[in-house]
Amino acid sequence: MVEITVRGAGIFGLSVAWACVQRGAKVCVVDPNGPASGSSGGLVGALAPHVPENWNSKKAFQLESLLMAPDFWAEVEAAGGGYAGYARSGRLQPINDEAALALAQRRSETAKALWQDHAIWEVIPAPDTDWMPQTPSGLLIRDTLSALAHPRKACDALVKALTAKGVEITADAPDRRQVLWATGVAGLLEMTENHHRSVGNGVKGQAALMRYDARGLPQLFAGGVHVIPHHDGTVAIGSTSEREYVTPNQTDAQLDGVIEAARAAVPALRDAPVLERWAGVRPRARSRAPMLGAWPDRPGHFIANGGFKIGFGMAPKVAQVMADLMLDGRDTIPDGFRVEDNL
Repeated sequence: MVEITVRGAGIFGLSVAWACVQRGAKVCVVDPNGPASGSSGGLVGALAPHVPENWNSKKAFQLESLLMAPDFWAEVEAAGGGYAGYARSGRLQPINDEAALALAQRRSETAKALWQDHAIWEVIPAPDTDWMPQTPSGLLIRDTLSALAHPRKACDALVKALTAKGVEITADAPDRRQVLWATGVAGLLEMTENHHRSVGNGVKGQAALMRYDARGLPQLFAGGVHVIPHHDGTVAIGSTSEREYVTPNQTDAQLDGVIEAARAAVPALRDAPVLERWAGVRPRARSRAPMLGAWPDRPGHFIANGGFKIGFGMAPKVAQVMADLMLDGRDTIPDGFRVEDNL
């Protein structure tokens, strides 16, 4: 039996641990701060695809992962009895002018070729309902690939599933035969210290949680803000992307701007009370794609880092390819995602 220590209990670490356990490995998850204590403990949870054009390995990988997500989260919930808050309920975006309409129509055609029959990107008339963004043209982009998950509940569901399989999740433990480093921003900074250029960096994000019951309805992207209706009767909005920051875990006036933008773009939220304000730092690898693979010059050590804004959407596929590599020695990591691409 292969023995693995996973260092880092965010979405990448927990997901890879789950994939390895399902394939018979003995796994221990180590995080001194506990599960979802970093950026994986945020609020938003938008599993939104890149636009269907200018296709590349990152977009193809993301498509595969988003299509894997329903089975992935269903298995996690069945194993541990948790609830991830996952739903593939689609997304609506306003069309503001003729240029935006022409672009949306072109993307509708490219989606047919790139997404095939898996999902739709289309232009529709805005329905007369409360849960709708402002749209000057009276038209919306609707896609059926976008999904959502509740970040904290999704991580908790993974913890419950792993625990049910006998996995120890602890603050400290020695390394076993193989070690996966899924340590987020701290890991990127540590690697950078040992290289001649930056391996990656942290990007601060600020988000808010509002009281408004839109459960089961599509997520919205309007006014530059993701608006995510969670299944507990709350709506998450976010987020900022701050390369420079002083206080990583404190919110400020930039979040006020996000809240104002969401209320202006989605009239239903104008009087919705703010329940929580959140700030955290998300790991972005230098290549801007997740950084996956064996750690050069450290036999038996592996890296899964750099989820940034798309970590939850990428997690099912990240877990699969890392389990392939660590358990079977099979390298299915696409170009642009490799650790070497960031060194």
